Amino acid sequence: MTDQDVKNKIKTEEYFINMGPQHPAAHGVLRLLLTIDGEIIKNVEPDLGYIHRSIEKMCERDSYQQIVHLTDRMDYLSSNINNEAVCLAVEKGLEIEVSDRVKVIRTIISELTRLASHQLWWGVMGMDLGALTTYFYAFRDREMINDIFEETCGARLTMNYNVPGGLMYDIHPNFVKRTKEFITHFKTKLPEYDRLLTGNVIFEKRTKGVGILTKEDAISYGVSGPVARGSGFASDVRKHHPYSAYDRVDFKEILFTEGDTYSRYKVRIAEMWESMSIIEQLIDNIPEGEIKAPTKAVIKLPKGEFYQRVETARGELGVYINSTGTKNPYRVKFRSPGFSNLSVLNHISKGVKIADLVATMASFDFVIPDIDR
Repeated sequence: MTDQDVKNKIKTEEYFINMGPQHPAAHGVLRLLLTIDGEIIKNVEPDLGYIHRSIEKMCERDSYQQIVHLTDRMDYLSSNINNEAVCLAVEKGLEIEVSDRVKVIRTIISELTRLASHQLWWGVMGMDLGALTTYFYAFRDREMINDIFEETCGARLTMNYNVPGGLMYDIHPNFVKRTKEFITHFKTKLPEYDRLLTGNVIFEKRTKGVGILTKEDAISYGVSGPVARGSGFASDVRKHHPYSAYDRVDFKEILFTEGDTYSRYKVRIAEMWESMSIIEQLIDNIPEGEIKAPTKAVIKLPKGEFYQRVETARGELGVYINSTGTKNPYRVKFRSPGFSNLSVLNHISKGVKIADLVATMASFDFVIPDIDR
């Protein structure tokens, strides 16, 4: 009896299983309803809403200063960047130009935030695929950034450092010194990440050719961030729509064309080098100046619509504000990168095994509150 005869005699049947909302590889309370045939995935249906807090609706009752505090509860690993996005949108509406000092400090803080986020992603991706050591390496280095944040604004995760018109506080006297010490340290540790995981033969087998997303599909689904750039789609907001001090630094937009899980991994590893380069260009050149432009105690945006986009660690975050001229916005809408990136998961997961879905999801770097606003 040939192998084909054996396959013809085996009867298979599709059935459904739940992956989550408590599955550790879901990185939060995300439920995936999988239609599978054996171990082969036929369909992936995300079920959202387990951590929905109605942030956009809450913004309608709050002042513009208060809205900032809600946004770092979305993508909490990009909290500083989320806060900056709202501040930029409000400043655009008020026609406020912040000082060069604020622009440079915001950019440095944003890149430290990106580094801390990518470090956590790397450690957790390795752990998702069975490499527990990566988690400890990543958190060893990430703690140095969190210590800088804590000394600067008193928080380690949800920062609330940016305010409309500038910054809540000036940088700590130790900020420049500790940031440079971190860069010197991490330049010797990032190569360890490559030695430990990037070139690992098991890791390569689990990621190369897995979860392929074409450039055309990335554009069609509105994918952004490292997921899009792993498919060759140039979408870095910092490059194409510069804000803060990104127009005064030289950095590369990292692109790979293979579109698989391994390419998305390599994008983030390379981006960490670029983030360090951006910080190095700015850290010794922080200009003097005010840390906050004069604003009224009660901010009222003029009647109209205002939009601002930024590049978070996961992709493009858009902030839309519809104002009727009062102290509260009439409508606020966040275009979160995680929600758009999740939309393509079913398309690229059909025909793969459940273990491959875990690897693919790890390369997407989902933060569920960013999806479930």
